[in-house]
Amino acid sequence: MALETVLLVGRPGDEGHGTKLAEAATDIAKPANARVIVGQIFTDEEYDNALASLGLADETGDLSAEIAREHGTFSSMTAELDEAGVDYELRTAVGQHASSIVDMAADADLLIIGGAKRSPAGKAVFGSATQDVLLEAPCPVVFVRRE
Repeated sequence: MALETVLLVGRPGDEGHGTKLAEAATDIAKPANARVIVGQIFTDEEYDNALASLGLADETGDLSAEIAREHGTFSSMTAELDEAGVDYELRTAVGQHASSIVDMAADADLLIIGGAKRSPAGKAVFGSATQDVLLEAPCPVVFVRRE
């Protein structure tokens, strides 16, 4: 199986972790000359908040590029990919994190996601979108743990 498409996914809350995620994508995609898709996943509320904080609340259409350029998580990812000379495209999905990531990964050969270590009780109380993605993804997944 050839590695042609790597999906690098971030979501609000990954601030400070985006560079580490992008480094993992670069280490994997660049030697394989694979295309990287930077997936930006927002709940409805997160998307509205991101647009408002960036002054884009009244805009319409695909705002992926504007969000990636300005939003902390995604700007660190795209800056790292730019610096490494990795070609990428941007995609934005609005919906529940886990299901949106799984849907976006339908055409990917590899998925790179981040997350934090959680206790079993924390998972039971708050759920774990990352765990859901690991179990449901249609392709192999690389998990990059937050420090």
